[in-house]
Amino acid sequence: MKTFTSTNFFAHTFCEFQQVNSDFLTKNKFHFKSKAGSQYFYTDEGVYRYSNHWGRVANCRWRLVSNEKIKNQNYYLGFAKWTDFYALNETEKQFYISVDFENKTVDFHHKETSETAFLFFAETAQKRVAQIRKLFSDDTWANYFVTDIETLRKKIISAYIQSNKTLQQIKVELR
Repeated sequence: MKTFTSTNFFAHTFCEFQQVNSDFLTKNKFHFKSKAGSQYFYTDEGVYRYSNHWGRVANCRWRLVSNEKIKNQNYYLGFAKWTDFYALNETEKQFYISVDFENKTVDFHHKETSETAFLFFAETAQKRVAQIRKLFSDDTWANYFVTDIETLRKKIISAYIQSNKTLQQIKVELR
């Protein structure tokens, strides 16, 4: 496993930063400011990132984990340990999808956090997450089924995150 530091964490990595209190900003001066305006402070343990854009960042995928709804263009401070960074490539399936049916939320995570999950390439996982969000937010697709929408939604999404089948293939199988 590759070791990440302040000299290489910004090249083709996946990471979930944890949102931290912005009081840190009043006590510390950042080490680096990117062309896009993000600021970075390095420690022996990891990196603080103050930014108004999360998700796809240049050639990286960096997510901010927060208890609040994150809005692009608003600045947030996140921290990640060096051990929270994973090499990102499109030659290896590295990501799994998790779904919370009760709260109707979905996200994808690096395989290092689960030993048994069905894995996808990063781009595939991201596209599937978007399609699952549509299944949660729109019910018109269910008009052609006679099963209860919540039961149907759970069956379709569960099959979708545990296989390489397309959403259309799964829907046809359930008719």
